[in-house]
Amino acid sequence: MRKSLVVLTGIIFLLEFYVFQAFKTLFDKPVAKTLYWVITGLTYATLLYLTLTLNRASQDHRQIQIVVCIFLIFVLPKILVIVFLLIDDLLRLLQFGIGYFSNREENHFPERRKFLSAAGLGLFGLMALLFTDGIIFGKYRHKVRRVKLKIKGLPASFRGYKMVQISDLHSGSFQHPEKLKPAIDLINAQRADLVLFTGDVVNDYAAEYKRFIPLFSQIQAKDGKFAVLGNHDYGFYAEWQSEEEQKQNVPDLIKNLAQSGFETLRNEHRVIEKNGDKFYVIGVENWGVKPFPQFGDLDKASRGIPPEAAKILMSHDPSHFDEVVKKHPSEVQLTLSGHTHGMQFGLDLKNIKWSPVQYRYSKWADLYESMGKYLYVNRGFGVIAYPGRVGVHPEITVFELH
Repeated sequence: MRKSLVVLTGIIFLLEFYVFQAFKTLFDKPVAKTLYWVITGLTYATLLYLTLTLNRASQDHRQIQIVVCIFLIFVLPKILVIVFLLIDDLLRLLQFGIGYFSNREENHFPERRKFLSAAGLGLFGLMALLFTDGIIFGKYRHKVRRVKLKIKGLPASFRGYKMVQISDLHSGSFQHPEKLKPAIDLINAQRADLVLFTGDVVNDYAAEYKRFIPLFSQIQAKDGKFAVLGNHDYGFYAEWQSEEEQKQNVPDLIKNLAQSGFETLRNEHRVIEKNGDKFYVIGVENWGVKPFPQFGDLDKASRGIPPEAAKILMSHDPSHFDEVVKKHPSEVQLTLSGHTHGMQFGLDLKNIKWSPVQYRYSKWADLYESMGKYLYVNRGFGVIAYPGRVGVHPEITVFELH
């Protein structure tokens, strides 16, 4: 631990020393340089204090959020400054080599150094501003995404059937649930037949959702509201006073969800009937590639459903689709997942989609098709750790079945 701390301190010192070279290139007055190191020292002192005093057993997530915010706003963007300074240093090194072998004098190009320093610090400021905007506004910019799908075997009575999917609320990440009221109104404006909540209701503790019961009770759906559990809902990432207390977390969460009108499906299904026609909603517990829990049991959940029947599966982790669902004899036509959040950071444009999470999950946002089956990965309704979103908006998905 001590060795790791020494290494980390050394890396941070080199980072700051290098960035300071860019700063003093543009701001050479002693007052400016002193102010730089005062702010830097106070920032790292705060970061160190908050990290060392972090209480994992606390149900208040503000401290970890502050740690993440300081890192993302103050530390991470400085890498951009280093990239620009490295470009200049590499050019100088190349120039020195050419000069050495050709007996020419080396030119230092101070104007180039100033330009690259300004570019690096400018991008640092821009990135810090984007992360700040994501915290204040980004996590509340909920976007409705509409998906029209042809479902094999869908009875005529369900043509045009409308479902709303939300996922990954992470209720412990919000201090003021009432700020999500516009998003709830946006859900109700869709006039859905079904509302499906695909897991990660909380960060760790069932009690986090209690403050959201009045708000989520307002969500309306003609044929019901269903939920499944995500990996965070089991409380595996929290500290508990006893094993019994942890085991009680899921029953308490299910009870809290029921108070807001959501029925939790745990490896089971429900039948939606209309004019004598049937449509099936299946819900499994979390199933993810290890180390994530693998409690989902599609065999049990789909037992008794005809393979040719129209059915929708709620499964929190999209890994389940490739590993199990698309090859399963239950012949599930559409799987709804969440889990990835789009990492809450990236480019999410019509023709350009990129997020660091794609290097962990090949299916991380939007609609995918494989072996004639569909998977939709929702970008998430809330946030975790970093209490914001940059480029990847929180999502409300509206499906219209045909």
